[in-house]
Amino acid sequence: MYHERLIESEIKRKMMSSGAVLVAGPKFCGKTTTCMLFQKSFVKLNTKQAITMARMNPKGALNGDKPRLIDEWQKAPDIWNQVRDDLDTAYEFGKYILTGSSTPADKTEMHHSGAGRITPITMRPMSLWESKESNGQVSLSHLFDNTEDFPWELNEEWTIDDVAHVVCRGGWPISVLAQREIAVEITKNYYNGLFVFEDCENERFRNKDPEVLKMIVRSYARHISTEAAKTTIIKDVRQSNERTMDPKTFDDYMEALRDLYILEDMQAWNPNIRSKTSIRSTPTRHFVDTSIACRALNISPEDLKNDLESFGLMFEDMAVRDLKIYMDCLGGEVRHYRDNAGLECDAVIHMEDGRWGAIEIKLGGDDLVEAGAQSLKNLRNKIVEKSDEKAPSFLMVLTAVGGAYRREDGVLVAPINMLKP
Repeated sequence: MYHERLIESEIKRKMMSSGAVLVAGPKFCGKTTTCMLFQKSFVKLNTKQAITMARMNPKGALNGDKPRLIDEWQKAPDIWNQVRDDLDTAYEFGKYILTGSSTPADKTEMHHSGAGRITPITMRPMSLWESKESNGQVSLSHLFDNTEDFPWELNEEWTIDDVAHVVCRGGWPISVLAQREIAVEITKNYYNGLFVFEDCENERFRNKDPEVLKMIVRSYARHISTEAAKTTIIKDVRQSNERTMDPKTFDDYMEALRDLYILEDMQAWNPNIRSKTSIRSTPTRHFVDTSIACRALNISPEDLKNDLESFGLMFEDMAVRDLKIYMDCLGGEVRHYRDNAGLECDAVIHMEDGRWGAIEIKLGGDDLVEAGAQSLKNLRNKIVEKSDEKAPSFLMVLTAVGGAYRREDGVLVAPINMLKP
């Protein structure tokens, strides 16, 4: 069974306006399966023989009907240059599709930037809309145009047990399609294979100690959905594992984790506010999928339900994942806001034309919803009064459970299982 992916429309658009499309993202997020929908010929660099042949004759890997799919191109990095050179010689739209789950071993082998020829797209694991666990009654694109007909829905069938399950299971297609009782176990197997580099053709990863990578991921998981400084994470690794780690070594390992598409921080939103308020630029620490953080800390759905503070942070991370997927589909972006006056917002979503909406992410319950709504109104007032930004198209508290409705003050409340692009 194949679940339609939101990125399909973006791949179609980019193939109509670019010679080659690079679809990059973590292992097992569905890149190859989705890209196979668009190819007329393909080569998979998933065996030693295929990799060796591609390295010896990278130009030969381009031979075949177009569009030509080259899966895991980074295992023979000179393919990038051959694709660029071929497009310089005989340019056609939608000629090649490249997929990759890491950057190449030697980035200097990418002699050309690819600008104007090769268009990159990031693919993430599945959102709840893609996994068919969201009914899509609340559309982000619709909210930018009209909030008048916002639904009123009790949403009683979606429970906190369901939320804990999808947070720990993640959006990996193989886990999503599995029976519920074994889905989390499949995600465990995926996590255990993330740091096995013995047979990896990339020397840069083979030289990394898997245990050190796991230490950093565990520390990151402990600080998930926060603005923890790099020094805080280094200190955490040192203290919890009695291991020395200098900033240069840490940066090297962090680069590897980003190159494997495991970590994905959220950058700060910086509106031009005319006041003494200082807007903080520290990114919020996030994962490409929350299940990685759960596995790093050995957290089960039951553990989440017994620790609501941690549950809230993990849920925020999953909500950010879905918001990023949806906004990629809409051509927008997701940022966070925090200033030195203590005002913050979990997610500010921006469209290219300047329209924006502010979202606070909460587990649910009257007190948390009220606190989120008040914070959103404070942010709106500050931005409208003291910046050149437009007024927000909407303010919304995004919850784990509960109903969808419009408050008397105009703030919208919606559970994550009703959201779509």
